Amino acid sequence: MPVSDQTAVVAESLSPASDFPPLQITVLFLALLLLTTIPVWTHPLPPLADYVNHLARMHVIATIDRDANLSRYYEIDWQIIPNLMMDLVVPILARATNIYLAGQMFTVACFFSIASGVLLLNRSLFGRWSPAPLIALPLLYNYVFLVGVMNYMFGIGLALWALGAWILLRERAWPWRLSVSVLFAFALFFCHLFALGLYGLGLLASETWRLWCQRQEPVRRRLIDFIACGMPFLFVLPLLLASPTLQLAGDMSWEPRGKLDGLIYVIEAYSDIVALAVSAVLGAACAWMVRHRLLLVHPFAWVLMGMAIVVYLLMPRVFFATYMADQRMPVAIAFMIIASIDAVLLHREVRRGFIAILLVLLALRIIEVDVAWAQQSATTRQFRQSVRRVKPGAKVLVAYSGQSSGGDDVRDFSLVHAACLTMIERSALVTTAFTVRGKQILHTRPEYEPIVDNEDGTPPSIGQLVIAGNEAPDEDETEYWRQWPSRFDYLYVLFTDDDAPNPDSDVLTLLFEGDRFRLYSINKPK
Repeated sequence: MPVSDQTAVVAESLSPASDFPPLQITVLFLALLLLTTIPVWTHPLPPLADYVNHLARMHVIATIDRDANLSRYYEIDWQIIPNLMMDLVVPILARATNIYLAGQMFTVACFFSIASGVLLLNRSLFGRWSPAPLIALPLLYNYVFLVGVMNYMFGIGLALWALGAWILLRERAWPWRLSVSVLFAFALFFCHLFALGLYGLGLLASETWRLWCQRQEPVRRRLIDFIACGMPFLFVLPLLLASPTLQLAGDMSWEPRGKLDGLIYVIEAYSDIVALAVSAVLGAACAWMVRHRLLLVHPFAWVLMGMAIVVYLLMPRVFFATYMADQRMPVAIAFMIIASIDAVLLHREVRRGFIAILLVLLALRIIEVDVAWAQQSATTRQFRQSVRRVKPGAKVLVAYSGQSSGGDDVRDFSLVHAACLTMIERSALVTTAFTVRGKQILHTRPEYEPIVDNEDGTPPSIGQLVIAGNEAPDEDETEYWRQWPSRFDYLYVLFTDDDAPNPDSDVLTLLFEGDRFRLYSINKPK
């Protein structure tokens, strides 16, 4: 039997008669997606860890040609870098609106790409539209998203679309299939290198399952067909070879600890109780459907899961100088697995139960996120007030208090890169801005590179600054913050304790004290 016929038989055996008309699924999808994005629309500055830093870069790209202070400190070097999707889209949106709304629009686009990609992949696997993939909506808010890796999140959705398109076109003429796959591979490269890897992993799982379906065909023909699916990645290889990102390939490290955390990040956001509740509801619903033979799993899911486990265990924690290389992978695989699951929803009671469970899960997650963001918004408002105390064009140093493990808790994410607001509001130079060569197109001008963090490291503690401020200048020092009293105009100290004393009253003058942060002006030495 030809593989196309075998695929049709598998899809037909897994897919019952249509229980939801496509129009009804479309309306349900759009309504629930709008409901899911309420926290994004109601918070102009979502408290995601890296988000503000990325948004500041978008602002610089959009305004550097007409902002003298920003052009004095920064330069844009357009290069072939696999981390450009947000840089290409948001500055254009910002020219038609403001930078905060442009960022919200891109965040919603990330949600739309993932949710619609799950639907499309499910359709390509089962041969019909189904509402079952909508169960992915509550998982759009996950720990990886809260870290603020926006290009990667958009890339997850694009990888789902690419894999769905490949499976839909698998039995079509090879020029169509190859051309579409090449276009997706190019787009994924400029989203994120890891997103391109996700597409490759999904493609490998799909073709491996297809290879098994073709086991009655001649071996040579099967192997040639199998190897040919990797051709689109050959077209992308020259881009990587020409990219400065390739120089970071050797910057990697493995951490066996934290693999379990990566799995937890799929379901975890702010509250452990909500995460347990969502897991319990999903587990109970799946168990009930399996017992009544209403849950359908495509064979592709088992192949993908086996490959993903091996890759996940072998993945380093830092790869191409990017942290959480392994821990961000399970979230994307979870969306692919959800797309590989369907449900028999022919009975009215089952359909009502499915909608009820979906609404309960969405309500739990949206309330959890909205409450957490509302609490962190108070700190964000205070920080924006403090930014008004900074003079335009100033140089801003960022430090940690050193009293606690600030920045590790998800509720601290709103402060981690909040100082980058001074780039947007006051056209300032900020030491923690993402300007790593090979990772971003935003660079500090050569004369200011010695006084900023070019490695995405951890800011110094205030104790380190006090010690360095009392030492004699040393030209051999490599730390950018060593001669800080003479190099910077303002100091933000993050994760401070209440009523903490001024660490160096001779050099620092307190300008603003907020919830867990302080802004000081730096008195220049005579």
